[in-house]
Amino acid sequence: MARRALSLHARQLLAACLGLVAFLGLTGVALDHAFRETTLSNLEQRLRSYAYDYVGDFEFDRRGKLIPPQSGSPDSRFDLVGSGLYAQLIGDQQRWDSPSLLGHEVPPSPPFKAGEVSFVGPITFVDSHAQTTRMYRYSQSIVWEVGEVGRSSEIAHFTFSVYEDASQIDRQLRIFRRALWGYLGMAGVLLLLVQMLVLRWSLQPVRSLERELGRVQRGVSRKLAIGVPPELEPITDSINALIESENTHLDQSRNTLSDLAHSLKTPLAVLRSRLESGADHDALREEVAAQVQRMNEIVSYQLSRAARSGHALFSAPIAIQPRAEEIVASLEKVYAHKNTLCEFEVDQDASFRGELGDLQELIGNLLENAFKWSARRVLLTVLSEKGVGHRRPGVLITVEDDGPGIPPERVDHLLQRGIRGDERVQGHGIGLAIVQDIVHAYRGELKVDRSPELGGARFIVHFPPVF
Repeated sequence: MARRALSLHARQLLAACLGLVAFLGLTGVALDHAFRETTLSNLEQRLRSYAYDYVGDFEFDRRGKLIPPQSGSPDSRFDLVGSGLYAQLIGDQQRWDSPSLLGHEVPPSPPFKAGEVSFVGPITFVDSHAQTTRMYRYSQSIVWEVGEVGRSSEIAHFTFSVYEDASQIDRQLRIFRRALWGYLGMAGVLLLLVQMLVLRWSLQPVRSLERELGRVQRGVSRKLAIGVPPELEPITDSINALIESENTHLDQSRNTLSDLAHSLKTPLAVLRSRLESGADHDALREEVAAQVQRMNEIVSYQLSRAARSGHALFSAPIAIQPRAEEIVASLEKVYAHKNTLCEFEVDQDASFRGELGDLQELIGNLLENAFKWSARRVLLTVLSEKGVGHRRPGVLITVEDDGPGIPPERVDHLLQRGIRGDERVQGHGIGLAIVQDIVHAYRGELKVDRSPELGGARFIVHFPPVF
């Protein structure tokens, strides 16, 4: 069983959710990383400031012994035992610890070159009591010149380190992350709700189109009658064109069956009357043969008419020029005794978007009529009409001759809807029913007037740009 495809709304919502989660996730990671880097940078600057304050207060006596600072600590936590902020000076077999280090241990600093500084962490350290701590350390290598005034001095190397417990930084990071992801989560929910409303609004034309299609399917409406965005216009226009084409085909099929039934009534009535009249065998045989022949002609005509009325709505374009040349070449052979000259003015880009048989029937009937009634000249003009937007190009076909033309009072009768192929128009015996059926099937327009250039009849067939 085929799996049911997701609806457009579900697809858009799923894509929006995935994009939103990815965006908020990347944003959260980036902000978390930026906050952590900023926090560590501030910590390094603060520990460096503590180190500068302490180093500036250290002194040495005449014997080179270190004298601890007397002016007080730069931060009160250095005076609180186990506060998490520690300072230590080691070098030249001398050592100084801040009061906060009383009874505590810190990871020892490695040897540094003169003037070198280092900031590392968090360092995991296990003290002699098997307690694990994590600390950040700022270390600075210091070189002091010690000794009595006026005598040769000595160079003393010291490493001053400031430590801070990582739990302080971890707590700040936890607080920030909890707030960050909480706010991002709320923002995600709000954005998702907004996205759902936006999707509902943006897909409203699609839902309206679906409702209209339901109305068409139930027979309530004959076409889609809604305003849609430009992106959906090709779809609605094509559906309306398809609906119209199907309705036209259905009407034509009904008309053809009705015409066929009506046309067969007369031959059948004749046969019934002959049977009831008791005609002799030979007369009855002759009458049956005649009426069967007539019915066969009626059926053939109605079948050919029905075939002409159907066409493919969406067809590949057919170049008109080569087809017209083939038809003209055949007609010139048929009417060679008249020495008729056929002139061409055909646009190279002109094409007919339909079935080849319809194009041949249309141009063939028009040109044959022109050849039949012309004196010496026939003019075929085909112009291409560019489509606008998503519409396919249209075409204008004009056939003119220098014959007697059609009287103006006969034009309206000539173009009356419903004229059959077995009716004849005075002065012009063309298969007008075929031409009109084809033009009507392709939603075109047929006009008949007098040619201003040749003086005879002019037939103008216009197929406008279609969907």
